[in-house]
Order: sequence, then structure tokens, then C-alpha cells
Amino acid sequence: MAKAAPAEQIKLLDLQGLDAKLKALASRRRSLENDPRIKDLEAALSVASGELGAAKVAVHDAEAELKRAEADVEQVATRIERDEARLNSGTGLSKDLVALQKDIASLNRRRSDLEDVELEVLERLDTLRERQAAQQQIVDDIQGSFGSIRAELDKELAAVDAEAADVRGKRTEFAAGLDAGMLAIYEKTLAKRGVGAARLFHGTSEASGMKLSPGDLAEITAASGDDIVFCPDSGAILVRSEEWA
Repeated sequence: MAKAAPAEQIKLLDLQGLDAKLKALASRRRSLENDPRIKDLEAALSVASGELGAAKVAVHDAEAELKRAEADVEQVATRIERDEARLNSGTGLSKDLVALQKDIASLNRRRSDLEDVELEVLERLDTLRERQAAQQQIVDDIQGSFGSIRAELDKELAAVDAEAADVRGKRTEFAAGLDAGMLAIYEKTLAKRGVGAARLFHGTSEASGMKLSPGDLAEITAASGDDIVFCPDSGAILVRSEEWA
């Protein structure tokens, strides 16, 4: 059975305290990294960005439609201008001039219809641009919230990391002064069980929180004071003291 002076074994409780602190800090770090607010905002941003993309496509399509409508109006206006110039020149046969007047009247009606289409597209485009601007504001607001929360979490993470670095430094310094053989057993137990050492207090293992059976307690009580004994339930090293018996 491995051995270490009782006074040395007592020191394992301080080491376990430092390890428990590191474990709590690691848990805190994971909690910060998985803050549900970030996931909620990421989901909201994904939806809002998708809707913004759709709004941009709608605006782009309407702008292209407006350009086509403007081109159609311009084309008819050019034909009217050309025909009116011919009519005003007074050259040509009378029947040709009459036909030209009818064509101009028809073209004017055509231009009026096309201008109505152009106006409808323009009004629709204004509405779509307003919708895009509103959706852009939603995206900006979500990104702003995301940035604020991210900055808050980064600050907390930095504090956790700084505290963990300090505790690790203290642990390294403290562990260097412990019995090497006992420390090796502790480290192996900690890695395997999650708890390296705990008190045996009035027959109860503080590693498992369970009261030892009479048989287990008798066996541990019979062990020499410098024997390293283990909790039968958790596997952790049990640190004993006469005042805790």
C-alpha cells in the first residue's frame, strides 16, 4: 500500500481545493461560451439576413423593371417627336399627313399607358426600398445587440482566464512542495475519478457524500496513519484525522 506522512496527506485537501476552483472556472468558461443569448441572436440574425436578402432582390428586380419602363416611354416619345417633326414640316401627301396624325394620337395613348406603368413601378419600388431599409435596420439592431453581448462575454471570459491562470500558478507552486509519490497517486486519481482527495469526516466520505459501511470503515480505521486509503464509492483518496473520526 502506498504511504505518505499524515501531515502530507492533509495538504492534499488544499490541492484539491485549488483543483476544484479550476474545475469551477472551466465550467464557468463553458457556460459563457455557450451563452443562450448568442445562439438566439445568431438564429434571429440568420432569419433577418435572409429576409434582407429577399428584400434586396425585390428592389433589384423592380429597378430593372423601372429601367425597362423608362426605356419604353423614351422610345415612344422619340417616335412621337420624329412624327410631329414630319407633320409640322407639311411635306407629303394629304392622306399621308392624316395617317401621320392618327399615328401620333395612337402613340400618345401608348405613351400615356406606358407612363402609368412607369408610375406604378416607381411607387412599388419606393415601397420595396422602404421595406429594405426597415429590414436593414432590424439586421443592424441585432448585430448591435450581438456586439454588445459579445463584448460583455469577452470581458467575463478574460476575467475567468486571468483567475484560472492565477490559480494554476498557485497550484504549480503548491504541488512542487508535496511528496512526489503521493502527488503522482493524487494526479492519477484526479484524472480518473474527477476528485483527487477528500476528507473522511465522522465516517462519511466527502468525495461521495456517502457514509461508509461498517466493514469499509473498519478496514480504513485499521490502516496505518501513513497509509494512503481510498473511498470505496468514489475512488478518491480519503484524508483522515483523529479529530474527524
